[in-house]
Amino acid sequence: MILAAGVGSRLEPLTSNIPKPMVPLVNRPAMEHIIYLLLHHGVREVAANLWYKPEEIEGYFGDGHGWGIELRYSREKELLGTAGGVRRLKDFLGGATFLVISGDALTDIDLGEMLEFHRQRRALATIALKEVEDTTHFGVVVCNQEGRILGFQEKPKREEAQSRLANTGIYIFEPEVLDLIPPDTFYDFGRDLFPRLAEEGAPFYGYRMSGYWCDIGTLQQYRLAHYDLLQGKVRLYTPGVVLPTAERPVVVGEGARVHPTACIEGRAVIGEGCEIGPRARLRGEVVLGPQCRVEEGAVIEASVVWGHTLIGPGAHLDHCVVGSECSLHAGARLSPGVILSDTCVVEAYSEVATGATFGPGEVVRNGS
Repeated sequence: MILAAGVGSRLEPLTSNIPKPMVPLVNRPAMEHIIYLLLHHGVREVAANLWYKPEEIEGYFGDGHGWGIELRYSREKELLGTAGGVRRLKDFLGGATFLVISGDALTDIDLGEMLEFHRQRRALATIALKEVEDTTHFGVVVCNQEGRILGFQEKPKREEAQSRLANTGIYIFEPEVLDLIPPDTFYDFGRDLFPRLAEEGAPFYGYRMSGYWCDIGTLQQYRLAHYDLLQGKVRLYTPGVVLPTAERPVVVGEGARVHPTACIEGRAVIGEGCEIGPRARLRGEVVLGPQCRVEEGAVIEASVVWGHTLIGPGAHLDHCVVGSECSLHAGARLSPGVILSDTCVVEAYSEVATGATFGPGEVVRNGS
């Protein structure tokens, strides 16, 4: 089951028009990368719970036939929590061991290895854990040497953390766990079910994953995930997504045109149908969505730009994220950390200060 019901409030304003699982990672929705990860590990029957803008996910994936899976949906009238949403699909999940995975993470976890760990310990529940440097953004898990889970801490300060193993939101369960979740009730794995399992001494284990995992739940993490992708830190199984390599640091999509005088310094993914104009410069890790136009002398540094966006002549983007169908006019400047949602307009010779965010359709007036 893919957890796909959340609002993604920490990713606002990027999630003003789309649910968090549909936020693009190198020009494909995050949830699409998860589906191909499942396919790589032999999973063909998938369900997803929906709540926020469900039509966006259903309209894109349909019944999953185009991806080689059987995909069904559980629309929640009211949010039921992570565990409550899973309980609602008991008829689908209750026949065998099942996997629950967030639809908005970036990971190349070895699910086969995790399943083997789960079965060897005859576990009722297993959580995938990833060691992190900063525990203040994560729920951390305390285990013994055998991996048995003893307790939890929610976003502890570094000096108070009993562990640096973060809960990744990737779980394997035996069907009996569904009987522990009350039906038609808001119930959360982290706050409700998992503490109960630990207190009752259930066969409940933490699997220390060795692959890549990143929660794209914040604007900064979303941008940093792209840097990791372009630097080759994560392996993708998504067909049609080609990442830069040392031999070929620039990937140019079909129908894209790069002017001979344009300069690309660093690693870049240039989407289908893009146009890069004379003396334009791309520096560091840059992702351009499909049908973007970068005009003469524009500079884009370490930024992510969604599709159908215009970067006008002499405009300058620095470590920022720009949504779909935006227009940045001549000489516009976006300082580090700026986030523009869809259809924003930055008029000529305007400057947007560090860390500013703008919702859909907002306009920065000429010269401001």
